[in-house]
Amino acid sequence: MALHCGKTCRQYLLHLAHDSVDFRLPELKALLALRGRQCDPSEAFREKSPFWRLCGLLEEDVRSVMSRTVCGKSAFELWGHGRTAAELKSSLLEYPIEKMTPFLQEESTYKINVYTFNKTLLFKDRIEKIDALGFLPFKGKVSLKDPDHIFCLLEDYGLDPNDIPEEPFHIYFGRWVADGQRELIRSHSVKKRHFIGNTSMDAGLSFIMANHAKVKAHDLVYDPFVGTGSLLVACSHFGAYVCGTDIDYNTIHGVGKASRKNQKWRGPDENIRANLRQYGTESFYVDVMVSDASKPVWRKGALFDAIITDPPYGIRESTRRTGSHKEIVSPPEDFSGESHVPVSMAYHLSDIFADLLNFAAHHLVMGGRLVYWLPIYRPEYCEEMVPLHPCLSVISNCEQTLSSHTSRRLITMEKIKEPEKSDVLAHLADSRFSPYQGHNSFREKYFSGITKKNGKGSERTATTESDGF
Repeated sequence: MALHCGKTCRQYLLHLAHDSVDFRLPELKALLALRGRQCDPSEAFREKSPFWRLCGLLEEDVRSVMSRTVCGKSAFELWGHGRTAAELKSSLLEYPIEKMTPFLQEESTYKINVYTFNKTLLFKDRIEKIDALGFLPFKGKVSLKDPDHIFCLLEDYGLDPNDIPEEPFHIYFGRWVADGQRELIRSHSVKKRHFIGNTSMDAGLSFIMANHAKVKAHDLVYDPFVGTGSLLVACSHFGAYVCGTDIDYNTIHGVGKASRKNQKWRGPDENIRANLRQYGTESFYVDVMVSDASKPVWRKGALFDAIITDPPYGIRESTRRTGSHKEIVSPPEDFSGESHVPVSMAYHLSDIFADLLNFAAHHLVMGGRLVYWLPIYRPEYCEEMVPLHPCLSVISNCEQTLSSHTSRRLITMEKIKEPEKSDVLAHLADSRFSPYQGHNSFREKYFSGITKKNGKGSERTATTESDGF
């Protein structure tokens, strides 16, 4: 990936984690957009590669991206690259010496690391590769423990672990600039979280969703299917004020049966607020309340900078809304009992997504983003199945495979205009804006696929951590 620039333009190398591959480019674009930067892939760009070349950026831009990304491992100022050691040397010799000099001073210390993707090198081989860089004008002293500057030789041996070549496909050398935030995946793991549920969202995916939504400090973020608040935890980490609703009273109030093994009931302080307190972000907690997503309780107007959510799919959590099978009858005047609580009714997936997009169109600020998961039956999927709205533009559509026949897609949309009466009519009349009714049968198709596979004895039932699956 590269932005068009001249030969003297400073380039950067981004080393990416090789998981959540489909989410990496949208995350990078969103984080650069927070800096007012654009990033358009070049023709030679390979999205699945663990190494991306960037140019046209300032080092401050790169540091800003790395301060948030969970898809990126490290970033380097690229000094040279090539398909062979000879090409690398030639490229390094062409790099302007004035750009190297500040980091090669006699009074400074440094070290050189060797990283190989898809191949493990012996220690002696690593030393040989470092010695081969002796032509570079290093003047300082080597310090392995606490160097002033870190340099790295990175070799790409391709993506196929069953066909590893003797020589790398490409070699890079550069100065380390910053590491990404992969540590957040471990530090915020739901396994260590105070309050969890059966479908608490994986920490890594929660941070990816917050990044796709361009969540930033002082934003107001809302989750209409908040569950145990995993998405609120991620957004509050970036300084956003967070709130949410859910139809499940027990989850909102942290009461009832526990989801942890060997624990029967939830404790007195197991709730969403306690989760934010655990990570030091309680000050960003607005509140959560019991509410039916099909019947919004919010005042009219643009309220939220981002809406991030994982609606229930009817697999591990039911899709419900409030309603009644009987006509509402007014109680007698002398009635002194408790108010009537409507019965729970089915909430079809197509209705969930229609309500969600309509709510986002009315309650997002202009330019605000909606990020949500859409369950998919893979044999029937096509892009026309993604629900649309006249006021929302699709920014990205990323797939996370769950099984051979199911997946879910992370949809990111941005508000591009305020809703008008004509938009409501267009939404109903134009088939392009109609929610795909096939989503309503996702539950049946999901279990049908599992039953067939279990019947053959070839595959075990798969489970996943997610806020609504």
